[in-house]
Amino acid sequence: MNELISCEFNIDTACVELRYAGGGGINIYCPGVEDSLDTTLSMRTEMDWLIYNAPLEYARMVLDGTLEGYLREGSGMHDLED
Repeated sequence: MNELISCEFNIDTACVELRYAGGGGINIYCPGVEDSLDTTLSMRTEMDWLIYNAPLEYARMVLDGTLEGYLREGSGMHDLED
């Protein structure tokens, strides 16, 4: 597998973008992820915190399908002012 060289949120495209050394990449469209989950306001706040402050962890959870479970267990851990 190619080595990950960057992971960041691109506010212009609303995507978390993963780039690999081999030239490939993955774009995760964040509004689409949010719309696909049944979330509360505190869960969306936690998701926003992840997107801006820990995009790699957000991407990992989206790709392995654990984001919704994390949000249900951990919502309220961070607020937008952290």
